[in-house]
Amino acid sequence: MKARELKSTLNALIDARLPTFIWGAPGIGKSSIVKQVADERGFEFIDLRLSLLDPTDLKGIPFFDKDEGEAVWAKPNFLPKEGDLEGILFLDEINSAPPSVQASAYQLVLDRKVGDYELPKGWRIVAAGNRESDRGVVYRMPPPLANRFVHLEMEVSFEDWKLWAYESGIGKEVIGFLEYKSEYLLNFDPTKNERSFPTPRSWEYVDRIIHSKIESSQLHESIEGTIGKDTATQFVTFMKVKDRLPDIDDILEGKSVELDEDSRVIFMTISSIISHLLKKDDEQSISNVLKFSYSLPSEFAIMLVQDMQKNGIPIEQNSEWDRWVEKFSHLLS
Repeated sequence: MKARELKSTLNALIDARLPTFIWGAPGIGKSSIVKQVADERGFEFIDLRLSLLDPTDLKGIPFFDKDEGEAVWAKPNFLPKEGDLEGILFLDEINSAPPSVQASAYQLVLDRKVGDYELPKGWRIVAAGNRESDRGVVYRMPPPLANRFVHLEMEVSFEDWKLWAYESGIGKEVIGFLEYKSEYLLNFDPTKNERSFPTPRSWEYVDRIIHSKIESSQLHESIEGTIGKDTATQFVTFMKVKDRLPDIDDILEGKSVELDEDSRVIFMTISSIISHLLKKDDEQSISNVLKFSYSLPSEFAIMLVQDMQKNGIPIEQNSEWDRWVEKFSHLLS
C-alpha cells in the first residue's frame, strides 16, 4: 500500500477505533506517516519503542498499599492520562520486543489496559514493525496478538515521497538525483550485511549532511556512511553538475536563460523550480515557468507541469495555460 493510500486507510481505521499494524522495510517512513496523521487530526502523539522497554515499564512496578492492604501497580507516567485529549499511542518496533514485553502489549491492545492502567477512551492504538524477511531483530508475534490488529503493508512510491520531499524542504540535489535514479530511493537487500543503504530516511539524512557545516573533503565519506558506497559515488558525481544550473530567479522573472542539455542538469533544474514556486507561486512566476518549459525537451516539459499540478501550484487558471495545452496536446491525448 502506497503512502497516500496508507494515510487514507489509517484515517478510516482510526475513525473506526480499530488497532492497526503497519509492516514495511526499515527506514521507509512508517512512523512518519502515523505522526503526520496525528498532526493533521490535531491528536496528541506518544511514540513508544517497545524494543527498549522491560515488561515492568508497561505494567508498572508493584507496591503495597497499606491503606487498602493490597498490592497495586504504579502506573507508568509515559502513557496517556485520563482527561487527555484524543491521541494516538504508537507502539513502534513491537515485534522487535522480547516476548515478555509483547505479552504486556497484548493486554494493552486487547483490553486497552495493563496492570491497573486503562487507556483513555479518546486514544487509538497503532503499531509498526519490520518484516521477518528484512533480517532485523524480530520475534514472531503470538497469533492472539496478531489477530487483534488490522495489518497493512507499506510500500515505497517515489511519487508519494517526492510530494513529501517538496513539502518538507528537501533540497534540489536529493530530489533531482532521485528523479534521475528513482530506483535508489529504497535499495535495501536483506541478504547483504550492509551497514548503510539508501532508504527514504537515509536520504533525509543526506540532505541534512549537504546543508551542514561538514568540510567538503569529508562530504563524500559522510554520505557514503549514510547510503552506502556505490550509491554515494553516483550521487556525488551527480552533484557536480549543480554549478551548471541556470539562475532559478531569472526563470521565474521571465528572463532568458541558457540550459545545459545534460539530463542531470534538467532534473535538478525542475526540482529547483518546484521548490521556488512552493514559496512564490504568483501568477506571473507561473506564467514565466510555463513559457520556460517550451525550451525543454517535451518529456521534461510535461514532467515539470505534472509536478506543478501534484504540488497544488495553480496553473490551470493561468493565462499561459491554454497555450501550453495546445502546444503539448499531441502528447497528452
